[in-house]
Amino acid sequence: MIDTKALRAEQQQRASEVILQDAPVLDNLVHQPVRFIAGADVGFEQQGEITRAAIAILRYPSLELVEYQVARVATSLPYIPGLLSFREYPALLAAWAQLQQRPDLVLVDGQGIAHPRRLGVASHFGLLVDVPTIGVAKSRLCGHYQPLDSDKGALQPLIDGEEQLGWVWRSKTRCNPLFISPGHRVSVESALVWVQRCMASYRLPEPTRWADAIASNRPQFQRWVRNPPDLLGKNRDMI
Repeated sequence: MIDTKALRAEQQQRASEVILQDAPVLDNLVHQPVRFIAGADVGFEQQGEITRAAIAILRYPSLELVEYQVARVATSLPYIPGLLSFREYPALLAAWAQLQQRPDLVLVDGQGIAHPRRLGVASHFGLLVDVPTIGVAKSRLCGHYQPLDSDKGALQPLIDGEEQLGWVWRSKTRCNPLFISPGHRVSVESALVWVQRCMASYRLPEPTRWADAIASNRPQFQRWVRNPPDLLGKNRDMI
């Protein structure tokens, strides 16, 4: 029997620990600026019996993939609306433990504080590993926003009551918008800025686009595997 009441209480406690101020590394004026940004993606296999997490490490600002890890663990919790992060974080932690290079910032495919109890998977994971995180979701979970223009770059704040949870941003013309919210140790304003800095010519920012490509073995990732960068040579200091 799953004690959902206890899990919701834990969410509320952890949400109170989320920091919505930028970590020092995100300050462009510091002597050691961001060097690596990760993307994280979680999915399920074997009718949900296995949870799969992929983490891609990109060098910043070139956004070149330099490392990836995939972890598969037995799913410990069924799908329960509002409690998805408890189902997803074990696999994320397993992939995180395998990394050689720890990133300065992680973009997670999912919600940050744009969650009814302010603890989406990006916030939950960020707290557990104490790293700055941003939630980059493909759909709205809570909050409301004004109608969005159809043009690329259209932007509206995502609001719940009097609180701004994040942003609704159309990253590409004729594509559905992204729902961007801070996870942990990132401000609402910086969450948008860092996602925008990680864009190429696609709907998704490069870190989560790479994580998805790795998890799904897409052609983008297959090409990288055939011709990876020289991680043990000229890029040795980058891993």
